[in-house]
Amino acid sequence: MGVASVASAAPDIKDRIAAIPGVRIISEGASGTARTFVLGMQQPADHRKPRGVRFEQRFSLLHKAETKPMVLHTSGYHLSGTISASEPARLVDGNQISVEQRFFTPSRPSPADWDDLNIWQAASDHHRIVAAFKKIYGARWLSTGASKGGMTSVYHRRFFPRDVDATIAYVAPNDVVNDRDVYGEFIRNVGNDPTCNRRLEGVQRQILQHRDAIVSRLEAKGYTYKQFGGAHRALEVLVLDTPFTFWQYGTQDQCVLVPGSGASVDDLWTFVDKTVGWDLYTDAGVAPYETYYYQAGTQLGWPEADESAVRDLLRHPGVSVPRTMVPASIEFPRFDRHAMKDIDRWVRHQGSRLLFVNGQNDPWSAEPFRLGPGTRDSLSFVVPGGNHGANIAKLPERERAAATAAVLRWAGVSASVALSDADEGPDSLDALRARRG
Repeated sequence: MGVASVASAAPDIKDRIAAIPGVRIISEGASGTARTFVLGMQQPADHRKPRGVRFEQRFSLLHKAETKPMVLHTSGYHLSGTISASEPARLVDGNQISVEQRFFTPSRPSPADWDDLNIWQAASDHHRIVAAFKKIYGARWLSTGASKGGMTSVYHRRFFPRDVDATIAYVAPNDVVNDRDVYGEFIRNVGNDPTCNRRLEGVQRQILQHRDAIVSRLEAKGYTYKQFGGAHRALEVLVLDTPFTFWQYGTQDQCVLVPGSGASVDDLWTFVDKTVGWDLYTDAGVAPYETYYYQAGTQLGWPEADESAVRDLLRHPGVSVPRTMVPASIEFPRFDRHAMKDIDRWVRHQGSRLLFVNGQNDPWSAEPFRLGPGTRDSLSFVVPGGNHGANIAKLPERERAAATAAVLRWAGVSASVALSDADEGPDSLDALRARRG
């Protein structure tokens, strides 16, 4: 019998995963030549009390090879039903772990103590996952995320800066001082055609002038608004959000679709349905995102709704705030004014190997992360005319080359590695429809 036949074969990746304490394989599949797994890991509800209440946190693994780089992808929300590589994972031809944020069901403790939902606890979740899987994946690690996922990746780096070698954060807002808000001014002046924003303001006014007819249509469709305290209150939230969402997902070219003065109710209905979606600010629409709104109202901050164009038509001014979107049974602690200041100081004075990519016309990029005097080996780029789908592939050629070279260098990958076509956004825009960061 030959030597090769008696040598023990290397354990299969599935067996190595199953051997990690506290990790459960929920399902497995394939994506092209990669193997995929949906996994669950037992996490402490409160990392200060590791022997206390625990919950299973879901995450997915896209496995190519144990010797390839690993990308820790944080969505900041639910786990996507599709396992696909983020732009950094495609660039480095790497593996990827995608994590569902704590308290997004089913990754929620029972009973749920909402005091356990904060950025340090979430970063500690990611830290435990990294520690467990570094025993398998010994090459370089990157982290990435878009929007709230990008924020989450930065928070993780702040608390556990050595977990990964670099972070690529897309369209990630940074509300350092929540009361000092520039979103409204940004939206009033965004783009290269001021008449577009004036027409958007006109749409807001016309919807409120036809509010009774529109509310009747909404109720006829069976939508409910108990969370908002009635359809009229929910309608005002939607109206205030319309210009924000138009620029978040739209482009300058779509300004021609904005109805002008004297538009019919049918025209207004069609425009809003395509721009925001009438089902977004309903009971069913906001319920899946109560976790985000809780975080926004307690630590992350939020864009103050710009009421200036419609103030005289509002019946419920001030309703567009996170507290409106979260059930009254969930208590809000006092807003933590220090959390984002601490993150911002770390980025500007201690951060390293950070790459920020924003969209010029994306309202969430109005208050971006900024590099500072102590930030090392880091880059920040803006996609001209870009929206909330901005990514490296959409940068001008020179900046795209610089960003790509940095990602490859941080991952320890030769530039000769075949790069996949990374022409899509870092995350599905459908997964980012709600007005959030």
